[in-house]
Amino acid sequence: MFTIRPVPKRYAWGSGERLQSMFHLTGEQWRSPLAEMWFSGHPQSPSLIEQPGGTPVALIDAIAARPEYMVGARGSSEFGPVLPFLFKVISARVPLSLQVHPVDFQARAGFNMENREAIALDAPERSFRDMNAKSEMVVALEPFHASVGFAPKSFALHNLTLLESPVAQMMVRAFSRSAGAGEFAQADARMPIAASVWPESRRRMFRAFHAAITAPPLDAQELERDLLQARARCTAERNRMAFDHAVRATRAFPADPSVLALLMMNPVRLEEGESVFLPTGCPHAYIYGTGAEIMTNSDNVLRAGMTVKHKDIGNLLQCLDCRTSSPVDPSDARLGTLLMRDVVFYKPPVNEFMLCYGHVDAAHEPWPVMNRLAMRYDALVQQMVGKAVVPHLGPRIVLCTQGAVRCVTDHDERVLRQGEAVFVPAADGWVRIDPVVTGEAAPQGQYLMASTPF
Repeated sequence: MFTIRPVPKRYAWGSGERLQSMFHLTGEQWRSPLAEMWFSGHPQSPSLIEQPGGTPVALIDAIAARPEYMVGARGSSEFGPVLPFLFKVISARVPLSLQVHPVDFQARAGFNMENREAIALDAPERSFRDMNAKSEMVVALEPFHASVGFAPKSFALHNLTLLESPVAQMMVRAFSRSAGAGEFAQADARMPIAASVWPESRRRMFRAFHAAITAPPLDAQELERDLLQARARCTAERNRMAFDHAVRATRAFPADPSVLALLMMNPVRLEEGESVFLPTGCPHAYIYGTGAEIMTNSDNVLRAGMTVKHKDIGNLLQCLDCRTSSPVDPSDARLGTLLMRDVVFYKPPVNEFMLCYGHVDAAHEPWPVMNRLAMRYDALVQQMVGKAVVPHLGPRIVLCTQGAVRCVTDHDERVLRQGEAVFVPAADGWVRIDPVVTGEAAPQGQYLMASTPF
């Protein structure tokens, strides 16, 4: 296994101390907001790993040099000589952009189009930084708030009809059967080709969302006052949470009408260990909190509002999934419970990534036979359903988030303290995470393991 160094990302919405404390930063590294720490094989921001002798090398170069050793035969065959996922720890102090991620053909088309227009890969006005579709999942490390996907029409209308804002009133009209075609002609002209087979309910959702993200700036004080007065008239906790998200957003981005789109979306509060999966096309906005984020190996983001960064409303609307849906929780604790090990598995419906979040404690160290049972159980599951439960055939990144843990493979062993991480190559086979029972390290610890699902 190799020590891996995260790539810090400093954005204005980032935490003033949460990530700085977790990764034990000092001096100048502590002072400015820190939004994300990337454990990355992305060509624009690759992490460094320390090879034998302590020589740092970019992870993408190490994988390219020995793909089967680093990511395994299956990973190399399915995804090529790359790390198929991007793993981050993020901390949002204020809301960040209302956004959508593209599906694969849209990512390829957008990437090639911006290349033809000679837009530099690191240019701030660039939307497509690679050709990959982007699905992602977030696991809360502390209470984490987000708005995810479109809520049912009844929820959206209940919220919007409480507002006096002319933009909100226009959004209400967009849901109406009697809405004038001329009023929403611009929205209809920007619908994707697939909209020709959409049900009318989906077209109305598109029109209402379009009204919010394309409206001119509003009076900031009037908007906040309107939202607060409407919230006071709500009786259901879920509706109040939606207004709370919108109020936070309008305080961070005064006069931005796109905050009204949050009233159409599912408000989500995740407690530690809870998760939500965000498929391509799903509109979402993180409101605040700290979490682990894992996604396909992509940095493609299409923003509609609530940001100082580049907005790409045209491409976002072409990628927008207007179906109403409940947020998807991909966690599964059954294996961890069965084996009496404190670990939760998060396996969303994608081939590129999964995540484990676990806890170890020397005071109740697992019975050694449990490790053998884990391997046996996994082998039986593979025979029955053709799928692995405990990932061991692909690349993994193990990060200690609290205390200390011992990371053990057939070929290596390493004690990780808070903020330290290792890259475990596919060739190392099975990996287990144990408590530290000797030495000066903490006897308890928490960890995240990002991996492929095989």
